[in-house]
Amino acid sequence: MRVLLTGSAGFIGATVARRLEERGDEVVRVDVMLENAHGAAEPPAGTHHLDVRDAAAWPDLLRGIDVVCHQSALVGAGVRVSDLPHYAAHNDLGTAALLAAMHEAGVDRLVLASSMVVYGEGRYACVEHGVQVPPPRRREALDAGDFENHCATCGRPLSWETVEEDARLDPRSAYAASKLAQEHYAAAWVRQADAAAVALRYHNVYGPGMPRDTPYSGVAAMFRSSLERGEAPQVFEDGGQARDFVHVDDVARANLAALDAVTGEGTGRFAAYNVCSGEPVTILDVALLVAEGTGEASGRRIEPEVTGGYRLGDVRHVVASPDRARAELGFSAQVRPCDGLPAFATAPLRA
Repeated sequence: MRVLLTGSAGFIGATVARRLEERGDEVVRVDVMLENAHGAAEPPAGTHHLDVRDAAAWPDLLRGIDVVCHQSALVGAGVRVSDLPHYAAHNDLGTAALLAAMHEAGVDRLVLASSMVVYGEGRYACVEHGVQVPPPRRREALDAGDFENHCATCGRPLSWETVEEDARLDPRSAYAASKLAQEHYAAAWVRQADAAAVALRYHNVYGPGMPRDTPYSGVAAMFRSSLERGEAPQVFEDGGQARDFVHVDDVARANLAALDAVTGEGTGRFAAYNVCSGEPVTILDVALLVAEGTGEASGRRIEPEVTGGYRLGDVRHVVASPDRARAELGFSAQVRPCDGLPAFATAPLRA
């Protein structure tokens, strides 16, 4: 299989590239090196460095390609309102330009790196009144330390349930809106170009090679960076936010399964899959597990600090169902968070 891989300098893309090459696939590596993610680093040897938004830059690279694996994106929750145009430009316009160039080149298979952020809040239920769709949490409640979503009828705190891929999509941040737009462009391209695409909705990815200490990185890397500075990890809200953390090696395995699936089926189909560990943890659990690994390595354990702070773009709970990916892609995660997160404390990061 000849795969064009965008975002190949990122920690997910690099892991996917390595796994593809290990099994004998040919990989054409493409990246745009954004300074807020890569710093001033030069692109790795053998990587084509270009602006993904420039459709005219793609034709030569797409010649002879069987499938595109699109990992390139500006990530994170967004730090400033002024980040909005950057998400729209890099994620939405970049994807649209790539899809247009793929059609012109006759490449009709795509695996897209999407995200669980497209769901917004997760799935909730009241013990008395059943499934609920909570609105965005109010600033007044968050200021008062009330972080849970509540039943609209009786006011009880709602319990979370796992989210399946056909759940209502309700992005709550600039990044989330851009990831949903990427999926919409891909689905439209499938219909218009008689193509096939798989979107992989990554949950919280961590592992070797993550960017070091940047607000555009993942929370696990931010906790680890704090610990390396000798500072307590800062845990927002009360730390009880439920999430799924999935190791980058498992994410790479999911990509290989998706590439095999999308090239082995007919055209006209767009499918989305959760990529998750299937073992939910709280954000405080994550901080404690990373601190555990740091303490084992250094002999000095630093406890996390639960701050009660919040970000309006954050959701309370979102935990994936792994069932569809297991049934249709044959993918199940192999790295448990209780093992992977302590090990991450000493894994190499990208400066």
